[in-house]
Amino acid sequence: MKRSVPLTVGLVIAGLLGLADIVSLPLGTDGPPVAVFVIGAVLGLGTLAGVVLAWPNRSRAGAVTVIVTRLLSALTAVPAFFVATAPSAARVAALVGIVVTLLCVALVAPALRVRPVGASS
Repeated sequence: MKRSVPLTVGLVIAGLLGLADIVSLPLGTDGPPVAVFVIGAVLGLGTLAGVVLAWPNRSRAGAVTVIVTRLLSALTAVPAFFVATAPSAARVAALVGIVVTLLCVALVAPALRVRPVGASS
């Protein structure tokens, strides 16, 4: 079974976002509390696990894992818009992260559709 181009692009974006979440853990000295970085790293690991599951055989469980972990990760960025002391750059980064996450989810979500038995794609 072949992966569609949108699904492949969505999984690549998800993988990159997951890696960014993990890499940001040691950088968490300024800004949000360390707990936000730890939660992000855990969600990033979950995203990478979902990508690994969804990549070779279009696993629905992998796609669901990617979507759920990416949306939860995006939620951790929302407080940047409500904290008065958050720098403008943090708000812009949060907005870009949320938009890219929504794009990723939109590309991966069609993989959740039920395929008719015997259908090939």
